[in-house]
Amino acid sequence: MAVHINASDSLYHRFFAHPEMVIDLLRGFLDPSLLAELDLDNLRRHNTKFTAPRRGQRRRSDVVWEIPTRNGDSIFVLLILEFQSEIDEWMALRVDVYTGLLYQQLVNERKLKASDGLPPVLPIVLYNGEARWNAATSLRDLIRLPEGSSLWHFQPEMRYYVIDEGAYPKELLKDLPYITAILFRMEHPNNPEEIVRAGEDVAVWFRNHPDGPPVKQLFVELIMAGLERMKVTPTLPAIPDDLQEVVIMLTARVEQWAKDYESKGRLAGYKDGEQRGIERGEQQGEAKILTRQLQRRFGSLPDWANEKITKAKSSELEEWSLRLMDAPNSLEDVFSV
Repeated sequence: MAVHINASDSLYHRFFAHPEMVIDLLRGFLDPSLLAELDLDNLRRHNTKFTAPRRGQRRRSDVVWEIPTRNGDSIFVLLILEFQSEIDEWMALRVDVYTGLLYQQLVNERKLKASDGLPPVLPIVLYNGEARWNAATSLRDLIRLPEGSSLWHFQPEMRYYVIDEGAYPKELLKDLPYITAILFRMEHPNNPEEIVRAGEDVAVWFRNHPDGPPVKQLFVELIMAGLERMKVTPTLPAIPDDLQEVVIMLTARVEQWAKDYESKGRLAGYKDGEQRGIERGEQQGEAKILTRQLQRRFGSLPDWANEKITKAKSSELEEWSLRLMDAPNSLEDVFSV
């Protein structure tokens, strides 16, 4: 089972304050049908002034980007960075509140009239907890009302998109060309070696992308915080500022750390349930992969298809993947509906 490293809110905000990191995240992990509508090369940061009711406190977990769409309009991407160890079952309600606050700000600042209409909003929750995200992604799922009631017509409806870092299998992340994929690996290591190996891949990524975002020092901080969290304290005379130098110095110590980590029983407490955790992770990964494959073939999936995938066993996911390879003509052919 992965030992989760909970990066600080401020560190993630510093990562995703850079447009290149946001673009990388969206290109790597957003639904392809949504991605096709966005002109990511021209996104720009939108300054938010959200305040919590009655307290006047600034919302900490919102990063808003305005992105032009292919048809000439704009969409506002509300990126919510979720660091809680426990899943927020009321996230759909939080998203609804944040969206309302954003709309009110846009109306006031841009002096919008009702005839102008409101721009679309895409709420995205980036979650880095160890447990897999299972909270309702629609506000309507939280409203207690009998099916078929005429009152449904008057109920609010808000959905959000989840990027659950830990749900992606490590082997899949290793094959992706995105720096955020390496970030996800670094956040969910099984041992100190995986942190350092991810650091090596970050260094290689920057060698191949010399004009990449200025976040090398942030990765250094993330590496050191991860090792400290896993009770591995590097005995270095000083921590270099250069990412490559840090990786080289740490690599020389990986083998000894691995031995110490095992001999001191650092993995005690993680062994129980490890196999169940692996199986759950594999099932989540298979579901993610199948969803992306179906989206590329058929576009955005209806709710009934998403529900079947979410509730499916590994054997069912494997069977549907095989049917997809047989080039069916419709989703119904894949699921044999």
